Amino acid sequence: MMNSSIGCLAKSPEYQSFRSTIAQRKVAIDNKSENWVIYDAGPRSVRSPLIFLPPASGSADVFFKQIVFLSSVGYRVISVEYPSYWTHAEWTEGFKKLLDTLQLDKVHLFGASLGGFLAQKVAESTHINPRIHSIILCNSFSDTSVFTHNAISSTFWLMPSFLLKRIILEGFNDDIVDKDVADSVDFMVERVEGLKRSQLASRLKLNCSDSYVEPQKLNDVIITIIDVFDESALSQNVKEEMYKCYPNSRRAHLKDGGNFPYLSRSVEVNLYIQIHMRQFIGSRCSAVAPEFERDLDNVQTELENQLRENSNSSSNG
Repeated sequence: MMNSSIGCLAKSPEYQSFRSTIAQRKVAIDNKSENWVIYDAGPRSVRSPLIFLPPASGSADVFFKQIVFLSSVGYRVISVEYPSYWTHAEWTEGFKKLLDTLQLDKVHLFGASLGGFLAQKVAESTHINPRIHSIILCNSFSDTSVFTHNAISSTFWLMPSFLLKRIILEGFNDDIVDKDVADSVDFMVERVEGLKRSQLASRLKLNCSDSYVEPQKLNDVIITIIDVFDESALSQNVKEEMYKCYPNSRRAHLKDGGNFPYLSRSVEVNLYIQIHMRQFIGSRCSAVAPEFERDLDNVQTELENQLRENSNSSSNG
């Protein structure tokens, strides 16, 4: 595992179909030398889509399993990969300008790890004039002080690529028996290898610079927290702090799945996303086109049946 050859997920028919059918788009913001990279799928008539924010190690395509499924049942979903921003304030301003450029109203966010922290920060910064209606936090955190590299965060911009990659990969578990989890790690390693030095350094800076979320500013944001019970980069204490920040949040627990359950346990994650997003159907902030709404009960039932079949197969195996 963790080699430079193309892994199973990158060669899978589902990923190849995603890359061939959903166009990658580049959006220039702030006259930066780098662009935002987005995949925008589903009905363009929807003005409050679900936007996916990747972890420090990820690119916009790491959510391909969610993009393919959700867009097929009527949701508008956008996955983004951001250019180099060196402060949280700079990133949130850039993201708000992206929303303006795409002419979007209040949106829903799915954030994984650092992506979840940034989702909270943009909701915090827009609490007076809200732009974020709801957030799904996956293996995320509310305070960057939990990371061991805080003391050297100001030096990341000086480091060579190989050292930055090594720091990111420290959080990856390379002693994995479960094939789906192992494949998810291999896929993410490939994504890390494809990141530029400036992207690696700026993401580590965002991940490790001292900062925390003021949860009282997110009181009007509807939140679901997705966590895994097996080994991940985040400790149980970090997860407990998240629960304390958002005592009224919905909690979705996965028995296992590692750091990247949206890849390794996509059926479960897609089901939890569906449950979270259904509460907005019929409202101004619905992320699904009206003509698809009546079919969503069947979609959820199919997901539950698939999850049950997967569970039975695992127990029989």
